[in-house]
Amino acid sequence: MNLSGQTIVAATRNEHKIREIDQITRQFGMKIVSRDEAGIPAVEIVEDGTTFEENSYKKAYEIMKLCGQITIADDSGIEADALGGAPGIYSARYAAMSDDLREDLIPGEDSDDEANNAKLIRLLTPFPYEERTGRFVSVITMVFPDGSHITARGTVEGHILLEERGSGGFGYDPMFVPDGYDQTFGQLPAELKNRISHRANALEQLKQKLETLK
Repeated sequence: MNLSGQTIVAATRNEHKIREIDQITRQFGMKIVSRDEAGIPAVEIVEDGTTFEENSYKKAYEIMKLCGQITIADDSGIEADALGGAPGIYSARYAAMSDDLREDLIPGEDSDDEANNAKLIRLLTPFPYEERTGRFVSVITMVFPDGSHITARGTVEGHILLEERGSGGFGYDPMFVPDGYDQTFGQLPAELKNRISHRANALEQLKQKLETLK
């Protein structure tokens, strides 16, 4: 399926994610517009799925119903192996939840990057560097007006630091060193990060899936 030149509505309201998705998808000839640009009301989509896939699909599908256009959504987060894969799908509101992720301390609210990073550092402090492996995960879902959809998952493996390095990127980027590099996503140039990131991998997989459709 050739989507070159088509306008795709981004289901997310996260400006950082929209910017990254746009920088990557423009290579495929797609034009990404935000929900606000598409004139969609400022409704909040409750992310109550138990997987990245469920949340990604729900966001894309609900926004597609509102605009009637092809919609793309990303659900992403970081998984720390030493913490059993936490924070995972709760990455955006990690600091607002109990350490065991069983209780919302501030129900329905995302936390800021500083608080989330501080909590992850606190919980990983007992573990040596070699045990602080983990990955970023991104699941991209594209939903079409007829209700059909395509889902693609991308990951990038690496290690999680106990300090922030670099001012680039967003979220947990300054704490994550991808395998094969000695700098964090917060230190690497944006163009390099956008070639090797979990989101880039998911979007490349999405492109390959689109190319198989007729």
